[in-house]
Amino acid sequence: MTDLDQGSASRTAVIAAAVELFAERGFDQTSVDQIAKAAGVSRSTFFRQFGGKEDVIFADHEALLEQLRAFLSKPHENPWQAVCEASVIAFRHFARDPELARRRYTVVRQVPALRNREIVAVFRYERLFDEYLRDALPGLDPVDAVGFAALVTAVHNHVLRRLLRGTKRVPVSVLQAALDDAMRRFGVHPDASRTPADDDVMVAVFPRRMPAAEVARRLSSTLG
Repeated sequence: MTDLDQGSASRTAVIAAAVELFAERGFDQTSVDQIAKAAGVSRSTFFRQFGGKEDVIFADHEALLEQLRAFLSKPHENPWQAVCEASVIAFRHFARDPELARRRYTVVRQVPALRNREIVAVFRYERLFDEYLRDALPGLDPVDAVGFAALVTAVHNHVLRRLLRGTKRVPVSVLQAALDDAMRRFGVHPDASRTPADDDVMVAVFPRRMPAAEVARRLSSTLG
């Protein structure tokens, strides 16, 4: 195991211990010393890894946002689909340990300050998707960018809440199907089509609701 892996495992252990204590004793009633002791780390190590108790709850979001930002910085043939794939990456992360995710959700729901911070965290995902689409599709109407970003974020959160509020696993295919529907509703689904020969006459038909920037991208991609 590398030093990076060990550091990640240590952070995960602290997060799990903190959420367990918050669920058992309450957020305000749990001290940093108690978390550090339960996780088997020193107080200084805790503060080196996290800034405070609230940061433990939302540590996954910080790491996940960086992961998604790195993913979106890579070349993608279809920017709209890339945003949906980023949403799936986020869902897989929380679905990997549904019991931990559910306990954390319960804690956040019980503390007003944590609920407010969660709202900010959700907006950061939406803003990341919005900014990526504007950069990836020059000329895209900002309304289309923010509209699609908000739609994907809302669909993701709806499916994730089904996981967090229930007792069973929710397959990632449920989210993927919902995102496919969202792309179709927005007119940007990458539906497969026959590849034309060099001498074919091509007639392009696009949904009226498809953003002009996406029409231009698809025509440019097809024509080479």
